[in-house]
Amino acid sequence: MIKTILPALMLGLSAIASAALPAAPVHAEDQKAEQIHVRGSIVTYSGSTLTVKTREGQTVDVTLADGWKLASVANAAVTDIKPGDFVGIASLPSESGGDGALEVLIFPPAMKGAGEGSYGWDLKPNSSMTNATVADAVKGVDGRTVTVSYHGKEKKIAIPDGTPVVTIAPATKDDLVPGAVVFIPAEKAASGALAHQVLVGKNGVVPPM
Repeated sequence: MIKTILPALMLGLSAIASAALPAAPVHAEDQKAEQIHVRGSIVTYSGSTLTVKTREGQTVDVTLADGWKLASVANAAVTDIKPGDFVGIASLPSESGGDGALEVLIFPPAMKGAGEGSYGWDLKPNSSMTNATVADAVKGVDGRTVTVSYHGKEKKIAIPDGTPVVTIAPATKDDLVPGAVVFIPAEKAASGALAHQVLVGKNGVVPPM
């Protein structure tokens, strides 16, 4: 979900809106640096450096850019997905045809339209990310299927039972504790990974994207 990706209610909406987590794909014409996603658990946080043990088992230092944004995720439910909502859904092609969701992010209304489109994603091999508006959400025989629309196109995505469904929530730097799980959309710089946004899990909720 990435070119951009998210504390206190007075700052909350503007901060979250300017940090549209898994949001926009990187197009060749405006790519300034190679985009990377850091997923893992915090080892340490100090000043402008976040050290993370990645899901691949490596330990990496992420440099936090001036003015970096922070947000968390909160649990939501499939039944919270309503027509007109803007969502980001990571999915995989299913054996029976169509796509099956790996996770669903319900964006706050202020972020509607962020990174609209469907493009490759690195959550799992062959996965894709679709940021789109919900056209309808209907209960099917084998679970819920959501129809989403983007740029005049439509896509049906099945949401199997147990699929993580989350929304964006406030966070503070006090949440950056050892062991907390993070998702960091970053760019590859000479010094390593450089991040303008961090999404941290708290209260047992893990960023699923």
